[in-house]
Amino acid sequence: MTRPLRFQNTTRNEMDFDEVFNYIYRFMKKQPMGNYKLMLGTDSQVHPRATVFITGIVIQRLGAGVWACFRKEVVSRQMHVLGERISYETSLTEEIANLFTEDKKTQLIDVVLPHIYKGASFTIEGHIDIGAGERNRTRIYVEEMIARIESLGMEAKIKPDAIVASGYANKYTK
Repeated sequence: MTRPLRFQNTTRNEMDFDEVFNYIYRFMKKQPMGNYKLMLGTDSQVHPRATVFITGIVIQRLGAGVWACFRKEVVSRQMHVLGERISYETSLTEEIANLFTEDKKTQLIDVVLPHIYKGASFTIEGHIDIGAGERNRTRIYVEEMIARIESLGMEAKIKPDAIVASGYANKYTK
């Protein structure tokens, strides 16, 4: 039995993925000549009795706004092992990425396709809340997590470019 995936944002609660997809599609249809980035990413925060994971979905029209939502998952224990938490964050991002089936990605690409020679574009990014810096404790996981994201056909982004994981999702883990 699979659990129902529910999403929310500042104006809507209890959205299912079809509703989320329809918001993204309508956002793009308003300006099909835009440059779009579909960005997915997860962050977590250890709390006294649980670990909270937030997976963000953000569609950005470069220079002209965004629409975003997130999904919350609570694991009823403290996950202090960094590798376990990063792997689980990546798994949650992969889970949402898999909801964007080839058919759904084609629908989004078809919005901009007639306009690509006039500069329109569409990319999908997977944001991972890890960094490669010498002093970053997560650097040992960078290659593995990037490979996992890229295996799904997404462009992998890490800190400081992983804004959905390290910025948007992080905001809701507190």
